[in-house]
Amino acid sequence: MESFVSTLLYLGSGLILLFIGFIAFTFSTKMSEQKLILEDGNIAVALKLAGKLVGLAIVIMSSAKYSVSFTDFIIWSLIGVLAQMVTYWIAEFILFPKVSFAKKVEEGNIAVAILLFTLSVTVGLLISGSISY
Repeated sequence: MESFVSTLLYLGSGLILLFIGFIAFTFSTKMSEQKLILEDGNIAVALKLAGKLVGLAIVIMSSAKYSVSFTDFIIWSLIGVLAQMVTYWIAEFILFPKVSFAKKVEEGNIAVAILLFTLSVTVGLLISGSISY
């Protein structure tokens, strides 16, 4: 019974952390992802946001699997959210300073969305592989 309760605790917390990451990502952009995806059918925006969620889910999964305590799990998961946001800013403002990723994605540029999707998943995998004791 204890493992069942622990599973529910980690699952529930993981979903909350994923939601926090989702909210953080959507508030860090000027566009309305919800409108662009649900009303306008913008595939590029959906791909970008999906990549962020997958990348974050990878980190949360590894945090749950490799953490030594519940607090450790929360800390590593929050580090994953922060790392995803910092990576996006580094890519946009340092690696590609003359390109507005947000504008390109809002315009429906699938190539940029795939690049951002891949970047998010790659960072998620790197963070995931870095969590060790």
